Amino acid sequence: MLKFSPIRAADLRAYNRMAIDATIAVTDLLENMHHNITRLPSVRGAASEEPARGITGFVYRCVRGVTRSVGHGVDLVLSKVAPSELPADPGTQRETLVSALNGLVGDYLAQTGNPLQIRMSLRRDGVPLVLEPETLGEAIPDATGKIVVLAHGLCMSDLQWTRKGHDHGQALRADGGFTPVYLHYNSGLHVSTNGAGFSTLLETLARSWPVPVEQITIIGYSMGGLIARSACEHARREGHTWLECLREIVFIGTPHYGSPLERNGNRLDALLGASPYTAALSRLGKVRSAGITDLRHANLIDDDWQNQDRFKPKTRKHDVLPLPDGVRCFAIAGSISKRAGSLGERLAGDGLVPLYSALGLHRDQARNLGLPESRRWIGYRTNHLGLLSSRDAYERIRGWLLEEPQGESALARTA
Repeated sequence: MLKFSPIRAADLRAYNRMAIDATIAVTDLLENMHHNITRLPSVRGAASEEPARGITGFVYRCVRGVTRSVGHGVDLVLSKVAPSELPADPGTQRETLVSALNGLVGDYLAQTGNPLQIRMSLRRDGVPLVLEPETLGEAIPDATGKIVVLAHGLCMSDLQWTRKGHDHGQALRADGGFTPVYLHYNSGLHVSTNGAGFSTLLETLARSWPVPVEQITIIGYSMGGLIARSACEHARREGHTWLECLREIVFIGTPHYGSPLERNGNRLDALLGASPYTAALSRLGKVRSAGITDLRHANLIDDDWQNQDRFKPKTRKHDVLPLPDGVRCFAIAGSISKRAGSLGERLAGDGLVPLYSALGLHRDQARNLGLPESRRWIGYRTNHLGLLSSRDAYERIRGWLLEEPQGESALARTA
């Protein structure tokens, strides 16, 4: 008889549940495509959502029934040795896989109660912090009053802040006396959902911090920057007191105006759905998570997506959420170009995020975030991931956070 460790069994059980749902979803897709093709509609005709009939429909129903029976049998066997929730496992390889999975289908994992879902927490060295004064003091015996909270990007985990031997948070600890804390979250959930959860965690963290809190600084990488902006708005509306301690936000490669990749994906969905012969294939694109579709137009609050079909193109852009009052904000952008002013700089940005989107610049002044030049910086020959390990980017962050504000103009001249 095969024997599995509890963690291995829990993983297998979680993946088995996903395999069941995926097989049934693919069966539904094939049945719908089969039914539409046999109807011989016109190329631009309306697609039917009805199931197949007769013997064909019976075959598809049998496939679904067998899939459920076999899958539930495997689940029953694994449930005997698997824990109900996956224990903390800071192994980088597994963390990377699970984090990527949460980014892609994290909302589905949460809705189905799959053990692979990531539950939001603040962590250090991959271990969740218990946000109680005594326990927190034991976990961080060298805590200072200067907290820097780092929020990772889509499909990532907090462990990925360490890249090529460098971690912006640990470097600030050594150079500036900051105490780094890392946000770990399911990046497949709506940005506003994660923003509300982040704000609640920061409120508890500030109240439980073992020494008086002098200041809070947030560094948000990619989607993490949007989560930070959403958290600030949630805190403002709910009257959370941690916002009074927030002094700076550093955005690194944050798509303030959304992602062109997601907008192109949305156009492909619409193209596939235009014909009854390909309409079923558009379902594949609709598997992507709410977190990903929020990146199309950088949705930050519930009103940006509630009561809307998140897969349909918007006819009207939502209002731009301003940066929080009284907080110094900075933006770092990457460019794969070698120099300023090149066509590649304008079109490609860091390979994922356009340059002007990362800098909060927009031709419509009503949508411009209004960051002064002294608080913007571009790292050339640097791609999106490279911003995490860029020593030049860190030196800019260090200068912003550790120098006096009046020194900002001098810093800008050396960019």
